[in-house]
Formats: sequence, C-alpha cells, structure tokens
Amino acid sequence: MNYIIIQVTDFHQNCCIIWCPVTLHAAIIDPGGEHQKIINNISKYKLFVKKILITHGHLDHIGSAYILSNIYKIPILGPHKKDIFWTKNTNFQKNIFQIPNCIFKKNQWLKNNDQIIIGNILLKVYHCPGHTPGHIIFFNKLSSILFSGDIIFKQNIGRTDLPLSNYKDLIDSIKNIIFPLGNNITVVPGHGPVTTIGFEKLNNPFL
Repeated sequence: MNYIIIQVTDFHQNCCIIWCPVTLHAAIIDPGGEHQKIINNISKYKLFVKKILITHGHLDHIGSAYILSNIYKIPILGPHKKDIFWTKNTNFQKNIFQIPNCIFKKNQWLKNNDQIIIGNILLKVYHCPGHTPGHIIFFNKLSSILFSGDIIFKQNIGRTDLPLSNYKDLIDSIKNIIFPLGNNITVVPGHGPVTTIGFEKLNNPFL
C-alpha cells in the first residue's frame, strides 16, 4: 500500500490518500478541507479514487468529503453511526472549531470489524470511541499501517473536552484495541507526525 499525507486547513489536519500500487485504485481518508489541494495530488499520481473514508464527524475531518464525493462520484464511508450528532450538526460545529460550515450527507455508516477493499488493499475497521462516540480507525495488516484519526498522536491523545467525548472510553480504545495490534505498527494520526505503537507505549506521557 502506498500513501501520502496532505496537511489541510489551519488545523494542519492529515488528510491521507492511500492507493494500491498495482491497480492505482485509491481512497481519501478524512478530507478536512482544501479540496483542490487534494485533487491536485490525486492527479499528480494518476490515481483512480474509489472511496472516501471518515474516522469521525468533526468538521476539520469532513470539510471536503461531500464536495469530493460529488466530483469523483464516489461513496463516503464512515464514521460509526454513533457520530450522527456531529455529522448532523455541522453548523453547530463551526462555532466550536471556528472554521466554515460544510455540507455532509449521503454517507454510509461503518461498524466494528467491517472490511474495506481498495484495489488489492484490505482495511479493517475498528470502532474506537472516546474522542467522539462514533470514532473509527482503519488498519492495513499487510503493510502494518494504522490510520488512527484523533484517538492517539505522537506523545499525545485526542481531546476529551468536547461534547460527547469520554476520557475513559478513549484510554480503553487505545489500550484494548490499538495497543494489541503490535509494537511495529506505523500510526498515521489525524494531526501531527507519524509514530509507532511501540514508541507510544514507551514515550506517551498520557499512557
């Protein structure tokens, strides 16, 4: 599996494009904004975008999803249905995050243990509540890569001071779902630098 990270918006959100090197079939993970920047990178690598994948319903992760789904005529998959509070209330969110409102609709909910195919790539979905109640993560076992959204960052964890966030759920998601995946797993978070599970076990002050 190939992937690139494109930082978008003033939140420096890590929008990721992943693709199968054989078929060039691709997916966009968390297109939080600046859709033209995302389109330019898709064109640069001559990719065939098939899906948009969403880890959670916060505005800085979904900002360009509906626009891109219309441009490429592709489905939006995710997050878990428990994030419907966030996906239905983007106008409310703009006051929290101080970024422009967006349209987010016609997504397909995902659940724990769902599998997503992009070319020859298999992603497994894990429901990891805490930062939001419907937060999910995407794991590619063959490449040992985890797209963790806003659950865990390099030497940090996701916020739990927002509506419907839960600190205990977040820690449980990290320790009971993410950590058992293995120390050598590369973690691509929703913000900030890439890390590994092993590094976070030893160096994350919150864990």
